[in-house]
This record gives sequence, structure tokens and C-alpha cells, in this order.
Amino acid sequence: MGRPQPVRSRRNPYKDHAVPKPSVLVAEELSPAGLALLEGDFEVRHTNGADRSQLLPALADADALIVRSATQVDAEALAAAPKLKVVARAGVGLDNVDVDASTKAGVLVVNAPTSNIISAAEQAINLLLACARNTAPAHNALVNGEWKRSKYTGVELYDKTVGIVGLGRIGALVAQRLSAFGTRIISYDPFVQPARAAQIGVEMVSLDNLLRRSDFITIHLPKNKDTVGLIGDDALAKVKPSVRVINAARGGILDEDALYRALKDGRVAGAGIDVWAKEPCTDSPLFEFENVVVAPHLGASTHEAQEKAGTQVARSVKLALSGEFVPDAVNVQGGAVAEDIKPGLPLTEKLGRIFTALAGGVASRIDVEVRGEIATHDVKVLELAALKGVFGDVVEEAVTFVNAPLLAKERGVEVNLVTSEDSGDWRNLITVHGVLPDGQKVSVSGTLSGPRHAEKLVEINGYSMEIPLSEHMAFFSYEDRPGIVGTVGALLGEARINIAGMQVSRDEEGGKALITLTVDSAIPDTTLGAISTEIRSETTRQVDLD
Repeated sequence: MGRPQPVRSRRNPYKDHAVPKPSVLVAEELSPAGLALLEGDFEVRHTNGADRSQLLPALADADALIVRSATQVDAEALAAAPKLKVVARAGVGLDNVDVDASTKAGVLVVNAPTSNIISAAEQAINLLLACARNTAPAHNALVNGEWKRSKYTGVELYDKTVGIVGLGRIGALVAQRLSAFGTRIISYDPFVQPARAAQIGVEMVSLDNLLRRSDFITIHLPKNKDTVGLIGDDALAKVKPSVRVINAARGGILDEDALYRALKDGRVAGAGIDVWAKEPCTDSPLFEFENVVVAPHLGASTHEAQEKAGTQVARSVKLALSGEFVPDAVNVQGGAVAEDIKPGLPLTEKLGRIFTALAGGVASRIDVEVRGEIATHDVKVLELAALKGVFGDVVEEAVTFVNAPLLAKERGVEVNLVTSEDSGDWRNLITVHGVLPDGQKVSVSGTLSGPRHAEKLVEINGYSMEIPLSEHMAFFSYEDRPGIVGTVGALLGEARINIAGMQVSRDEEGGKALITLTVDSAIPDTTLGAISTEIRSETTRQVDLD
């Protein structure tokens, strides 16, 4: 079992000097303003987080740990910190923090999700302009005594088409700034509604459409299994030879080898790269091109971003050590939540994730429906948990209870909370309903069963079932007919995928049917495709609830 989380209190117990001050270990540089927020209430100590021989002993009596990117917070570090309650990263990403291990140890993990969004957006604009005007090679030539005006003639942004791949917070900021240059802005993001994009002057298009039309392409997606290598050989075969590609998001989304080949063949006119598949990167084939401007991941490297990161995590640490609700927590829910509500938080978040997988895009409206005994409590937090799940796998930044409603608003999603003490056959029932822009409706319902609060899926799109939630789940809808279950089982058997549970639901004999599967490991895409083809599945979806 993990360590118990601090409970909410009406005052900060650490202001009572009869109680020893908690220890906050700062393992990397923190802004002076961030330190000033901590020094009054806590014992602030410093260590070199990159040096394990210093870090591990220093963790022995630390209540909080503040890091940036050089300190690895892994299972070994957590084991060396028996008193640790919170790990705070003064930045956006959490690549150097083992969130799963922290959660198992009962340690809260927080970051500063909005600290660098302006700096990152400005860096993308900086690279785009430098690439358009050949700033880097012209500078190098001039300082080497060469005056080469004609060689480094560039292009204007005015009247050009800029394609933004990913219209989240940073992508939207880039769009707003580019509009001042008189550009046409198009974007690919399946989780942003066209009406919302139109409000900031952006036309939503398919990825293929964006690739074909864009004079500049700038990437602003989260890095996950679906986006790694997204802009690779196939994508770069569809672009104009005059296109310039910018990546200031995450390394690996733009395939560096594919970009090299496209530049070598003259199929891409230039690139601006701030992030790399492997960092630090001090040697790359891309360095041989004059028309590629590069930087060592400077997106968050401004004084303002570092100041914001320091103060944001300092405030989160103060809240965590005082037992208060922590807005930027990424792994453990906090705040004053009724005991009867707490078991429903992870269930509701998972229902949100299943909803997104089934919908395949963003809804125009989402209703979170809470029925049964728990509806007598304040269940607003369940709405937040549902939104956290809905957006958790599709946006760049970490989703928290505080920013989830903002993410919905930014994407033009209407959200409603519906409660009723009548829950039909179930003691408590939580449902996430949604209406997609084309009018299609999606719903998913779950409940908690027994003293151990076992999570069960009990409804999908009107089909009734009762199946435990699992880390790996798959859904197939089809026309009801004999032999389907055997076909699915055989194909999974050939792929050596073990079925943990299966339920078949249907509206009527010979009508529409749905297979819900729980399996021991993720189903390969080739096997999913084979099943879909063999059973003529109308909808095939897989979701990993790890």
C-alpha cells in the first residue's frame, strides 16, 4: 500500500513552531521568487540532483523534492525517501519522474504545465522566421568575412499558408501570433472542433490536406505512441518542395532520418529543429544543411518561463504539505472530497478515456451523469475526473482537475453535470454521454461493486453488460450472426493474445451486436485489422487503461 496522502486542514500546521518545519530538498536551480515562497514555512536544503551520491542520502528526511530535468526520480530515489510526500518538477514534461512508481509510493507528482507555453510558442515563431530568412547561415557567413546577400534570399510569411499540427494551447498561441503576419492558417487536430478553431481564424483540415497545402508546417502535438514518427517518409512525400518544417514540440514526432532524406533530395526547402529524438544531441546528419536552423531544446529557456515554473511548483509544494487541493497534481487526487466519492474518481476517469477511444474525436457536448446514493454528495469532482479522462490521451499538456474544464472550453465542448438518486439496478451509476459534431451519440457507464469497489463497465452505447475494467480492452460492433465469437477467439489465439473476459451484447436477435473484450496484453494493429475485416466490424476500438 502507498503512503496515506495528507488530509485537508483549515490552517497550515507547519506554522506552529512547536512542530519541526518540513524539509524541502531543491535538487536543481530554482528561481529566487520560488525559493522566497518556500523559505518562510519550510526548511529549504539544496543538493546536486544529477549526482546520485549526493541525492540519495539527502532524500532520507525530505518531505518534498523539487527538480528540473537533470534529476532522475526513479524507484531507487523514492525508496531512499521514506518521508517524501511530493515531487515537483519546475517545468512541463515529466520524462525524468517515474510517475507510476511515485503513485505506488503515495507520493504526489506536480509540475508547472503552463509555465512555458508562451516561451515555447515564441520559439516556434523564432525558428520559423529564422528558417524563412536564412538567418543562421547568413550570420555565419558574415562573421567569417563573407557578404552574401543574394545567396541567402529568403521568403516572406505574408500570404503564405501555415499548417499547425496540433491546435492545443501552444498551437493556438502560435496561430494567434502568425495571424499578424497576414498568413492563412490551417490546422490538423482531430480533438478540436472547427467552430472553436474558426474563432481564432484557423481552418481545420485533414493531415493530408495540411501536408499538401502548407508553405510552412509547425508541430505542436504531445508525444505518444500515435504521434511518434507522424511526420515521416509518407508525410514528407506529400508536401510542396518549398515547404519549411518546424518542430519545437517533442523530439521524435518529426522523423529526423526522413527529414534528412527529404532535404537531401530537395523535397523540403528547410527546417527549424529545437527538440530531438535523443537528447542531448550534439551530432546529427541534419547539421550538414545550411537551410536547417537548430537549437538545443530552448523552448522553455527564458527568464520568464523559469520564473513562472519556480513559483508554480513552490505554490504546489506549499499546498501539498498543508494537505490542500493541488491543482497541478498529475497522479493523485487531492482536496476535500467525500469518502464515498473517492473510489469513483479513478473509475470516472477511465470512463472518460473509454469515451474518447469510442468517439474517435472531440464531442460537441458531454454530459456526466451521476446516479444513486453518491448523488447526495457534491459530485462536481466526478465531472472533472471525467474530463481528465476524456482529454488525458489527446492533449499535449498534463491534464489536471483545474485545467480540464479549460481544455473543454478551448475546444468548444459544452459540459453538463446531471445527478439523480434513482440509479435503477445499480447502487451507484456513473455515465459519460456525448454528442459528436455529426450528431452521433456515444455513452459509456460504469459502477463500483462490493466492499473492494471493483470497477465494472455496465453499458456502452445502449448495450448492457457487466464486465470488470481491465488494463487492455477492445470493442467490436457488427451485425449479429453465428460464428463471430469463434472467429475473434481464433484470430486472437493466432496472435497469442489471451482473453481474460468477453461479453456479447445485442439489441435483438439478428440485429446489432457488440463484443467487449478484456485481454492480457495489447492487441497488435494488424490483428485488430484482421478481426475487423473478418467479422465486418462497423466499429473497432482498443483502449489501454494503464
